[in-house]
Amino acid sequence: MISKLIETLGAFVIWGISATGHTGVVLMMAIESACIPLPSEIIMPFSGYLVYTGRFSSIWMVATLGAIGCNLGSVVAYEIGYFGGRPLVERWGRYILLNERDLNMSDRFFRKYGDITVFVSRLLPVVRTFIALPAGIARMPRLRFHVYTFLGSWPWCYMLAYVGYKLGEKWNDPSSPFKVWFHRFDIVIAAVLLAGIAWFLWSHWQHRVRAEASPVVD
Repeated sequence: MISKLIETLGAFVIWGISATGHTGVVLMMAIESACIPLPSEIIMPFSGYLVYTGRFSSIWMVATLGAIGCNLGSVVAYEIGYFGGRPLVERWGRYILLNERDLNMSDRFFRKYGDITVFVSRLLPVVRTFIALPAGIARMPRLRFHVYTFLGSWPWCYMLAYVGYKLGEKWNDPSSPFKVWFHRFDIVIAAVLLAGIAWFLWSHWQHRVRAEASPVVD
């Protein structure tokens, strides 16, 4: 099932970039940074492959386009967190197992590690997709947020594009070591994401059950 999902996402990414070129790279990476798990591990290697074919001019250029896309997509998630943040979670959070404790934890985390948190998160799979929302809730300054988003996203985009470029003529060879590695890597990412969601739901459900079971003191 996971393999089929990854295959479908991969086909969508390849179709989108093939059809729209540079705009597709920006758009796909923007989607990935708007809390929608569209794998950059597919987007950027394919962009690097198009550098190899001559359609795109350089890896530096596609890495820059990818980082710009990360910033544009992050605007959506950041602003939702910034303007809707605490009131939104306090009103509707219980329906998705979010509570005030999560807001306080996020706020403390970004007050203490703010800048470096965003930078490092952009270099990590899975985490990089969702970091903009808590950054907005924590009210991290916008300019600083976008600077660190770009600085963290660029090397990630460059590394993946470089792998796609080196893959070159073996891109369509399913037995290629690069293809096998990326296939396994995506499965690991999907499994980690599912495990994280399961842990998040379980821990928050337990917290809610304990809160409801606690006696109310007048």
